[in-house]
Amino acid sequence: MSDFGTLESRVRRKSLLKKVVKAEDTIEHFKSGMNLMWSGFTPAGYPKEVPIALADHVEKNNLQGKLKFNLFIGASVGAETEDRWATLDMIDRRWPYQTGKNIAKGINEGRIRMGDKHLGLFAQDAGYGFYTENGRYDIGIIEVSAINEDCGLALTTSCGIVAETINLCDKIIIEVNTGQPSFEGMHDIFMQYKPPRRQPFLITKADDRIGTSYVPCDPDKIVAVVESKRRDKGRAFSEMDDTSEAIADHILDFFAHEVKMGRLPENLLPLQSGVGSIANAVVGGLAKGPFSNLTVYTEVLQDTMLDLFDSGKLNCASACSLSLSEDPGFPRFFDNWEKYFDKIVLRPLSISNAPEPIRRLGCIAMNTPVEFDMYAHANSTLVGGTRMINGLGGSGDFLRNGYLKIMHTPSVRPTKTDPLGITCVVPKAPHIDHTEHDLDCVVTEQGLADLRGLAPKDRALKIINTCAHPEYRPILLDYFERAKKECLSKGIGHEPQLFDRCFKMQQNLATNGTMRIKNWDINIDLCE
Repeated sequence: MSDFGTLESRVRRKSLLKKVVKAEDTIEHFKSGMNLMWSGFTPAGYPKEVPIALADHVEKNNLQGKLKFNLFIGASVGAETEDRWATLDMIDRRWPYQTGKNIAKGINEGRIRMGDKHLGLFAQDAGYGFYTENGRYDIGIIEVSAINEDCGLALTTSCGIVAETINLCDKIIIEVNTGQPSFEGMHDIFMQYKPPRRQPFLITKADDRIGTSYVPCDPDKIVAVVESKRRDKGRAFSEMDDTSEAIADHILDFFAHEVKMGRLPENLLPLQSGVGSIANAVVGGLAKGPFSNLTVYTEVLQDTMLDLFDSGKLNCASACSLSLSEDPGFPRFFDNWEKYFDKIVLRPLSISNAPEPIRRLGCIAMNTPVEFDMYAHANSTLVGGTRMINGLGGSGDFLRNGYLKIMHTPSVRPTKTDPLGITCVVPKAPHIDHTEHDLDCVVTEQGLADLRGLAPKDRALKIINTCAHPEYRPILLDYFERAKKECLSKGIGHEPQLFDRCFKMQQNLATNGTMRIKNWDINIDLCE
């Protein structure tokens, strides 16, 4: 028995107790080449016992590269599962987002075939049967808090794609987590139909509930029930720094201006915030700022959302996942359970990231790219246009459909040899995830560029003069003037670019470890 009850008390569909086994006893169900679905969204709500038992089995029996699976999960999960699977060469295909040093290495070395996708579309398209030959999956592994008398599954710290998994998988393995309190009552599950019978999501406030607390499940599909006491490893907490605080200040000043101009109400509109130090700084600034009666409609709730709750300024939050840190985030949440529980709604990915409620609620979307260019195209995924980091995630779901669409990044990042070696404002992004049509504002610690109503060449000047680091500003302006002069002289100057040199900064970075080029001349030695 754990501090939070017994397996018997959590499994109220008593016939399922006959299917209780140890994690290692489930290995017989798995064959190489199977298509697997897991619960989980970010390192929250993911199965642990069965994936770890499978990894142990591969390691013990030297089956690396011989027992491989196609892995479909709502987003990333804990490193002790998918990243360890990557080290053991257990992953063939991985959709649609991942986090981990070893799995990213496998993807970039070509050993793991990854498909990147807007997360909201992935949940939907999986339900349409787009990712496997027959539209089916072999086994779903799902972590739950409890199973009710009707075989309804009460999930744990995320919803992910469980609503789709239940219907798409031929077999289901359940992990009942008794190592933490039961999350029964926090989830809002709405099972969607396929077109043309899809129904509207009647969400008009961030805390509206349109479904039930449980995911319905056919008990005959469940082949095993495993008890787990392992907690989520959680997302490491990103500390704020001077740069992220400066960016947050620019955004909060912009909000105040928009309220003054009548374009935002005094309590703003529902907030969506990505992950990382800048997102933490923005939410932290809101906790100290003048705005109150705030609401959140987002993908993930990070540690600073607890600060916002504690400040008394956040009324409610809707998300797909509690993406708290292993320490202090989750312990803090559990220690203050009564304070937070009733203010949070966890929804399936297909609803949390659906365009319909995002647009209806008028969400303010704030996310961090790798870089953006002078026309406001943004790259969120591929360093240098080729090296995958984690994936697109759900940023595009919000940036294409929000009321205000904001991207924030430091103006520069260091390299091994140059503390200002990388500019995050470039002439042309080498990979584009979010187009100029999706973004209203771009922000660095240098300033916020409000791009609404600006034509491309006006946008370019605004972005360079407002957001670029002073070290890079003159050379970016030089490029823009050269490109404008040449393209306009040919009558092709709506969005001027010089394709023989627009990536010279990136080439110089690859060759010389810095993007601080001396000029835009085309020479063999890029530094000269």
